[in-house]
Amino acid sequence: MGSPIGSIRNVKIFVLYLMQNVGRPLDFITLNDIVMQTDFVMYLDFAEAFHQMVDDGLILVVGEKDGDTIYDITDKGKCVAEALHSDILSSILDKSLTAALRYLDFKARGIEAKCNTEKRDDGRYDVTCYLLERGVVIFKSVLAVDSLDRANRMMDNFRDRPEVVYRGVHAVIAGNINYLFD
Repeated sequence: MGSPIGSIRNVKIFVLYLMQNVGRPLDFITLNDIVMQTDFVMYLDFAEAFHQMVDDGLILVVGEKDGDTIYDITDKGKCVAEALHSDILSSILDKSLTAALRYLDFKARGIEAKCNTEKRDDGRYDVTCYLLERGVVIFKSVLAVDSLDRANRMMDNFRDRPEVVYRGVHAVIAGNINYLFD
């Protein structure tokens, strides 16, 4: 089963497009995280495409930061992204770039996601999720659920994508009913 976006060629175009539009060098893990934000690309396809792009001179090692190798898109990679990005639906690219930039914003702001579960006297579980920016709570939500399994799944989802949960809650409370489609 391949990536929903299609062939390895499309995965490469997708990654190059994101790298070009993010506009700054990234380590492999951060690049992987921004690519995975929208589930259009599977990890194994990304890893295969990434190494091929390095070998083909589309992505280049530009340094090291905190022990991680840092990569940037080359001029050749930019040409490929500019010439071929129209092969992928613009709505997919727009949605993915928006998610990538939001993820990078959370990371740059040092926002930390925390979540825990506590059993209640009535047998249900409270799932408490927090977002802290430099130690100050900017988001807190408590939900009561019927099982530990559901609580654990909710915690995993929040930890995987806290910016999506935050954006969704913020949009609902603000009255923006189109938040799921942005």
